[in-house]
Amino acid sequence: MKLSEDRISHLSHLVCDGIWQDDLVDYTNENEALKEIKRTITEYLHLGDLADEAARAKIQSLSKDVPEGSPEWDILYRKYLEEETAKKTF
Repeated sequence: MKLSEDRISHLSHLVCDGIWQDDLVDYTNENEALKEIKRTITEYLHLGDLADEAARAKIQSLSKDVPEGSPEWDILYRKYLEEETAKKTF
């Protein structure tokens, strides 16, 4: 999933403010915390992109041609995406 730098920055500030307000963490350096939150969001989105690519590749590698957008393709995509996401997360 593609998000602009501005959107990632906005989400990072929301997360940073939220965990600060809920008293879940005390920052010694808010800029470093924001930087780490942005890095984490970016990495998470990248893993999602990799899972998407792998799921699409699995569907394309099938001997049977399954047209994208068909109900069968949607079912296979969700199944393979779930499998790939589980592999890429801990």
